[in-house]
Amino acid sequence: MSQNNETLEFLTTPDDAGKRLDVFLSEKVEDRSRSSLKKLIDEGAALVDGAQAKSSQKLKDGERVTVELSESPDERFEPENIPLEIVYEDEYLAVIDKPAGMVVHPGAGISSGTLANAVAYHFDLETPSPGSGREKRVGIVHRLDKETSGLIVIAKNELTQDKLSEQFASRKVSKAYIALAHGFVRRLNGKIDDPIARDRKNRVKMAVDKNGRNALTLYTVRQRFERFTLLDVDIKTGRTHQIRVHLAHIKHPIVGDTVYNEGRDNMIPDAVVKKRIRETGRFFLHSAKLSFTHPVSKETLSFESPLPEELVSLLAMIRERGL
Repeated sequence: MSQNNETLEFLTTPDDAGKRLDVFLSEKVEDRSRSSLKKLIDEGAALVDGAQAKSSQKLKDGERVTVELSESPDERFEPENIPLEIVYEDEYLAVIDKPAGMVVHPGAGISSGTLANAVAYHFDLETPSPGSGREKRVGIVHRLDKETSGLIVIAKNELTQDKLSEQFASRKVSKAYIALAHGFVRRLNGKIDDPIARDRKNRVKMAVDKNGRNALTLYTVRQRFERFTLLDVDIKTGRTHQIRVHLAHIKHPIVGDTVYNEGRDNMIPDAVVKKRIRETGRFFLHSAKLSFTHPVSKETLSFESPLPEELVSLLAMIRERGL
């Protein structure tokens, strides 16, 4: 989370005993819906006596509750004429091929230049109905990290957004990524089934934590190099930074990911490749395939996105230089 975020702290009283955490916070935090607070709790932004908690946790008298607010509810994204690569569009939804470097949704310190700003300009989006718990207009159903490129689906109305969100929540959406990891991954196929929560020491990061939310990542080796492995990655859950955290956890962090790879980019012996990775200015993670059921027609929609040129070029250099 950004250093500009606001952290609030509360002490429970006898009157709060037995209340759910999300209910308690919705009573304490002004201008935030219960649904938006629940999302923050699920992302690990709330602590009860210093420990991460679930939104349904029942509180006791005398507990210290802290919550880190990541977005201003009053920050409304304005339409901006930003070019978009539209892969598919109908009256209900659209599929976008997002470039690396584009933030998906406005947040603390970021109010323009995002995918949401572009979507508001290019599509006629429905405004949420009163009492729906949404502070912002309909549109963004799921997210990709700023430096992750590839496919993302956009809803044009509230019903479509709810139906698509249900598919994501019930794991009925197929999401496949391509990642270049540091090191020689020995297992041809692997499963990483470790819960993820916000890092207790560094709130900007996520981490594997036994008290976190369940997270399941599957991977298959596509190609091995001497110092790197190209992977096909399939995530069955949608936790924040999931692929990046899981691959770093098994000691095969993503190339170019300066947040999670603990300086592995700097340990590459080839100065030319090291320089290219730095100049690329992104990490090697691409949302290559997306498949879901159309909320209205019930048709199965499947889309593919090729690797961006800067990643193709980096792979070619690694092959040429025998890394």
